[in-house]
Amino acid sequence: MKTILLIDDEQRMLDLLELFLAPHGYRCLQATDGQKALEVFKTEDVHLVLLDVMMPGMDGWEVCRRIRKISDVPVILLTARSDKSDVVKGLDQGADDYITKPFDERELTARVRVALRRTEEENQPKTIQEGP
Repeated sequence: MKTILLIDDEQRMLDLLELFLAPHGYRCLQATDGQKALEVFKTEDVHLVLLDVMMPGMDGWEVCRRIRKISDVPVILLTARSDKSDVVKGLDQGADDYITKPFDERELTARVRVALRRTEEENQPKTIQEGP
């Protein structure tokens, strides 16, 4: 079972994300601030992070930077900030993907599947097929 760390300062959003993801077999951990999220990240086996940008205290940009210093786990920013400069900033900070709110449940779960599949493929040994 893959574990997803959900980080958002709004409990309703965390509950909604878990409602969407849990039926697909994902274990969801929740954190309502950046500091708590980093503590959970360091103590749990997290396979993917869904991260809000606009949070009080430590914002999502900083959380993403700190995660990138210690891990290559996929990070998907999930935020209401839709300006192209914010998208570019998020990707430059180390995020693997960027989804704007409001979002479609099917698109969210598809992007999660893709990010997790990509990391599984990267961790598989590469084999070379020789032709006849």
